[in-house]
Amino acid sequence: MGKISSTRCSNKRCRATDCDRSLSLAAILPYPFTPMPDATDHLIRFVDRWQPRRIVVVGDFMLDRYIYGNADRLSPDAPVPVLSTQRIEFNAGGASNVCLDLAALRCHVSCLGVVGKDDTATQLRRVLSDAGCDASGLIECDDRPTTVKHNFVGLAQHRHPQKMFRLDDESRAPIPAGASKKLLARAKRLLKNASALCIEDYNKGVLAPALCRSLITLAKKMRVPVFVDPAAIDDYAKYRGATCITPNRTEASLATGINGLDTPNGSNRTAHAMARTLQRKLNLQTVVLTLDKQGALLLEKGKSPRLIPTRARDVYDVSGAGDVVLAMLAAATANGADWPSAVELANVAAGLEVEQFGIVPIPLDDVLLSLLRQKHEELGKVRTLDQVLPELAAYRKQGKQIAFTNGCFDILHAGHVAYLRAARQAGDLLVVAINSDRSIRRIKGKGRPVNKQDDRVMVLSELQCIDYVIVFDQDTPTKLIRAIKPEVLVKGADYKRDQVVGGDMVESYGGRVELVKLKRGRSTTNIIRKIKAENAR
Repeated sequence: MGKISSTRCSNKRCRATDCDRSLSLAAILPYPFTPMPDATDHLIRFVDRWQPRRIVVVGDFMLDRYIYGNADRLSPDAPVPVLSTQRIEFNAGGASNVCLDLAALRCHVSCLGVVGKDDTATQLRRVLSDAGCDASGLIECDDRPTTVKHNFVGLAQHRHPQKMFRLDDESRAPIPAGASKKLLARAKRLLKNASALCIEDYNKGVLAPALCRSLITLAKKMRVPVFVDPAAIDDYAKYRGATCITPNRTEASLATGINGLDTPNGSNRTAHAMARTLQRKLNLQTVVLTLDKQGALLLEKGKSPRLIPTRARDVYDVSGAGDVVLAMLAAATANGADWPSAVELANVAAGLEVEQFGIVPIPLDDVLLSLLRQKHEELGKVRTLDQVLPELAAYRKQGKQIAFTNGCFDILHAGHVAYLRAARQAGDLLVVAINSDRSIRRIKGKGRPVNKQDDRVMVLSELQCIDYVIVFDQDTPTKLIRAIKPEVLVKGADYKRDQVVGGDMVESYGGRVELVKLKRGRSTTNIIRKIKAENAR
C-alpha cells in the first residue's frame, strides 16, 4: 500500500508541513500515513447493511455427540488412554451445521434432508429448532438411523481438549425412491421464497445423482442460485449446472485428477488448472477453491482466476471451516455482495472458525468485529470524521457505548493519563478529539502549542485507553459531537455542568455528561511555568 506524503501549504515558497493553510489529513497525521484499504471499509459498510435472507439447505443431516472427560491414565489391561466422562454435549453436524452457520448469519433457514425414526432425530430437530431453523423439511425413514458422530474428547493435565477418536453410527445406502420424491416435493415448496439453495454433500446416501440433478434443475427454473459443498468423490457430474462449488484442494484434486497436493504452499498453477477444469466440465458460474492458509482461489466465468488471501490465524481445529465458507458465500451473495467480497467475508468467517475447538457457528457480529479489528491494525487509531462514523455505528450495533472527550493535550503528563483512563472507563470505546495547532494558537496565544499536532497525535495513539484520535480545527468540538453522538461526554471536574460544550446536545438524545476529578497540581500550564522558572535562574 502506498504512502501519502505530508501535504504542504499552497504557497510554493513555504516549506512547512504544519502551515495554517495546510490542514489536510496527511498533514495532521504523526507519521507517513497508510490509507485504509477500500476493501475493508467496503466490507464493514456492507455487513452493517446486512438483511436476513431465506436459504434452503439440503444434504446429509447429522448430530455430533461430544463426550468430554479426563484422560489422565492408561488402562491396566492395554496401553490405551482411559476417558473418565465429565459431560456430554450435542451439536449439529454436516448439513445441520451449515443451517446453524446460516442462522448465526441472521438468515431464515429451511432444512431439507432425511433422518431416522429414533431419539437421535428428536435431539437433532431440537438442536435445529433452538437455533431458529425450520426443521419441517426433514423426512423420516424407517430403514436407516439418524447419522451420529460420537466424538470422544480428552483433557490431560488441565491442557487443551484433544479429540481422541470418533465413532460413527450411520448408513451410507441410497435413500429409497419414495424419500427422494418427498424431498423434491418439499423443495418445490421451500424454494418459492428462497434466496439460495445450499447443497451439503457428505456422500451418506441422500444426494444421489438423480436427486441432486433434479434439485439443481428445479432451483435454476425458480431462479434460485445453487451453492455446493461437494463430497470427497471422484465424479462431480451430479453438480453440473450449479451456481458455485466450494471444494478444498484435496477434493478438487480427486475430482479433476490433477495433482495439486505436492506443492500446497508453492505455485497455484495447479489450483488454477483444477478450478478451470471444474468450471468447464460442470458449466459453473463460479468456483471457489479453498486453499487453507493461502485463502481461496476465485474463478468467475469469463474472468481470470484470482487468489483472495486470508489473514494468518492460530489454527486450533479446522472442523467446520468448509461449512462456514458455504454459508457465508450464500448469505453474502443473497445480500447483494459481488464474488470477491463474498469470498473475503468467507475467509474471515472461516478464520474465526478454525480458532475454535470443535464446530462453533460464527455470528455475523463476530465477523463485523473481526473486520473492525483488522481495520484498526491497518490504519491505527487516527481517523477523519468520515472514517470513524461507520466504525462507531458498527460498534453500537454490538451494544457498545461511545465515550468522547477533547482537549489540547499539549505536554502529556500524569494528569492527562489518569483523566483519559477515567474517560475510557465511562464507555466501551473512547474517542479523543484534539485541537489542531492553528486552533490552539487562536485559543491560547502565540507560543502554543509546545508540541506540534503530529507529535501529540503520536503520543496519544500509543495510550491503550484510547481507541480513536481525531484532530479538529474549530475552537470547540461541537461539530464532532453533533456527528458522533457519543453516549457519554467526558470533561474534567474543573468545568461546571453548564460549561461543558455539547452537554445539552448529548443529554437531549439520552446521553450523559460525566465530570472526571483531575489530579491536583498536574497541568500543562504548571509544567510550562516550572520550566520558565528553572530557565530564569
